[in-house]
Amino acid sequence: MNQSNAITECPKCGGAELGKGKHHGYAVMHPTNKMSFGSEVEYILCTDCGYIIESYVKRPEKFKGTL
Repeated sequence: MNQSNAITECPKCGGAELGKGKHHGYAVMHPTNKMSFGSEVEYILCTDCGYIIESYVKRPEKFKGTL
């Protein structure tokens, strides 16, 4: 993840305590038109209200050439 636009507070509740979580296992994101094991999805979230602020795949290169 590019940290140049670091998020410092929740846009929903204003909370400043953020956390990082991920989906993995069967919850990976897969490219739609090629065979791949896909990539874990990671999240930046507010630990006060649970709002998911940002989500991204950990291995974006697996999706090259899928459009």
